[in-house]
Amino acid sequence: MSFLTLQGISKRYGDFTAIEHLDLSVERGEFLSLLGPSGCGKTTTLQMIAGFVSPSGGRVTLDGRDITHERPEKRGMGVVFQSYALFPHMTVAGNVGFGLEMRKMKRAQRAERVAEALALVRLSGLDTRYPKELSGGQRQRVAIARAIAMRPELLLLDEPMSNLDAKLREEMHIELRAIQKRLGITTILVTHDQVEAMTMSDRIAVMHGGRIAQLSTPFDAYERPATPFASTFLGRTNTLAGEVLRRNPRCAEVAVASTTLHVPHEGREVAGAVNVYIRPEKMRLANGSGEARVQGRVTTRVFVGNQWLLVVDTELGKLHIAQSNIGAPPPEEGHEVGIAWTDDDLRVLTREGAHGHA
Repeated sequence: MSFLTLQGISKRYGDFTAIEHLDLSVERGEFLSLLGPSGCGKTTTLQMIAGFVSPSGGRVTLDGRDITHERPEKRGMGVVFQSYALFPHMTVAGNVGFGLEMRKMKRAQRAERVAEALALVRLSGLDTRYPKELSGGQRQRVAIARAIAMRPELLLLDEPMSNLDAKLREEMHIELRAIQKRLGITTILVTHDQVEAMTMSDRIAVMHGGRIAQLSTPFDAYERPATPFASTFLGRTNTLAGEVLRRNPRCAEVAVASTTLHVPHEGREVAGAVNVYIRPEKMRLANGSGEARVQGRVTTRVFVGNQWLLVVDTELGKLHIAQSNIGAPPPEEGHEVGIAWTDDDLRVLTREGAHGHA
């Protein structure tokens, strides 16, 4: 039996349905991310798990216990909010130990637990400071320490890193994941940041319109998207509109403009109007005309340090290419180039209502 289970969970606000019959199982010790754009239902789902919002239908069970209508404080969960929600008049130690004090834990034991939590988030020695004396990253660590000091069965993170700058956010991804692994706490993260979800998660639930569009490992979600939405939301991709000419045992022959592409269908039933997807990093500039699958003209060339990002105008449409920075710059804007790729790097999905499995 899974550690946390959502069975047919729904949430309606009058005529508006935020979550529609959602099923989800989370294993003990797993790090799962709910990933999606604003309004997709990920925060509502987290709030129903936490008990802050009552579901309109369905059941929530934790370790075999039905908690659907249990009060939040009875659920044994730790929650870290986007705002951190620290008490400004309390020291770091006071904030971290507040929940333990509410539980009537003895002072000596509480001090030991606070020190242990602060050491985990590398804030030892800052216990007498106040939140206003801390950086954004330090305040976030205090919020995490407060949650883990309670030794929760389940840790819920509601976009806790969205207020941090890019470099600090990247550092916190690594630190928080290391803490989670060390403690073995089952963790659910709500985020709209694709890199954050892929960096930290064992599995990602890509959400769209109150439903889960795809649930898989970060690698499979990126490399084998199961729906058109998952394909375009998770990372950059080139989308080519086409028509299936025929479906062979291994691949589908798809007409895109005046070109026929041979795309692995991976067992999906694809027919009629489809989209063919290929990631920018899977495409490359051809070494010669014999290798090129299509010719085009560079219209945009942008340097981002470790990569060059190119936009090439072709008969298939505008193609985005990510080329590693290996020293020599690629052709300048206005130059004619050939573009090559491997058929195995192409993905195909029926354009509307695709629910096949990768």
